Amino acid sequence: MQLDYKNMIKVAREVSKKSNKSFFSTFSDMIHCGIKFQAGYYDYQEFEFYNLTEEQRATYLTRGKNNAIIKKYNDKDYMYIFDDKFEFNKRFADFLNRDWLDVDSCTFEEFERFLAKNPKIIAKPADGVGGVGVEKYDSADFDNARELYSTIKEKKQNLVEAFIVQHPDLNVLYPNSVNTMRMFTFCRDGKGCFLQAILKIGNGGVVDNFSSGGMYTFTDDNGIVTVPAIDKNDILHETHPITGTKIVGFRVPMFDEAVKLVCRAAEVIPQIGYVGWDVGISENGPVIIEGNSYPGVFQKRASLSENKTGIIPKYRQYMDI
Repeated sequence: MQLDYKNMIKVAREVSKKSNKSFFSTFSDMIHCGIKFQAGYYDYQEFEFYNLTEEQRATYLTRGKNNAIIKKYNDKDYMYIFDDKFEFNKRFADFLNRDWLDVDSCTFEEFERFLAKNPKIIAKPADGVGGVGVEKYDSADFDNARELYSTIKEKKQNLVEAFIVQHPDLNVLYPNSVNTMRMFTFCRDGKGCFLQAILKIGNGGVVDNFSSGGMYTFTDDNGIVTVPAIDKNDILHETHPITGTKIVGFRVPMFDEAVKLVCRAAEVIPQIGYVGWDVGISENGPVIIEGNSYPGVFQKRASLSENKTGIIPKYRQYMDI
C-alpha cells in the first residue's frame, strides 16, 4: 500500500500543535516509530506515541504488528468463512441464537413464513462492512409481506436476520441500536482464550458502528467499562450524550456468558487463530453477530491508561509475538 504523504503531513501538523513540539521533530519521530514499531501515522496520533517512552511504545499493538499476527495465525485459505456472511452463519449456527434467511435463494413464501415468525428484522448486504446498508424493518409498517420483500430485494439487502431484542440494561445505555461488543479471542492448542472486549455504543442511529456515528469504549475482564467512550470526532463521553446514562462504570450484563460463548466459537475454526467477534446481549443471553478474521486495532490511548501500557503484554501471555 502506498503511503499517503499528504495526509501524513497533515496529521503531523495536528500532533505538533497538540504536543507543542516542532513539526520537524514530530514528523521525524513518526518515521522512527514507523520503522521501529511498525506504527502508521494514525497509530502515532491515536495512541499518543508522542507522549511515550521507547519502552512504553513497544507495548502497543500497532497496525503493522496486528497484520503480522494475522499473517502468522490466520490461514488465508479459511478466511472466506468469516468474509462470507452466509458461510459464517452456516458454520456458526449454534452461536447465533437467532433465525436468519438468504433472500437471494429463498422463495417469497419462505420469506413470508420467516416474517410471520419474526415481524421485526434486520436486513443487510451480505458483503457489507462498517454498518453500511444495515436497516431495521417492522412488518407492521408495510401493507403486506410482498411490499417489504420488494423493498429488501431492491436495496440488495440479501441477508435477513431476526431482530435482536437487547438486554434491558443495554437499552438504558442506548435503546435505538443493539450495543455490541467486539470480543477478541485467540485459539491456542485448540482451546479458545479471551483477550479483551470493546463496547460499541449507538449514538443517534440504528447501528453502533464507529464509522456510522457510534462510539466505543473498553471494559475490564469483568465487563465493567473503565474509560470514557470516544466518537469519530475524537470527543470523549463520560455519559451518553442522548440518554444521559453514565458510561464509565457501566457493567455489561451477562458478560461472563459472552466470554464463554466466544471462547467456544474460537475453537470451531482453529485455522483462524485470532478473531474479533461482534457480540450482542439479548434479553435471553449473548448472541454472536459476526466474526472478523482481520480484527482491528483497539487499545486505550496513553492519556487514558494509568501506566501508559498497550495490549501487547497481555497478548504475549497467549501468542508468540
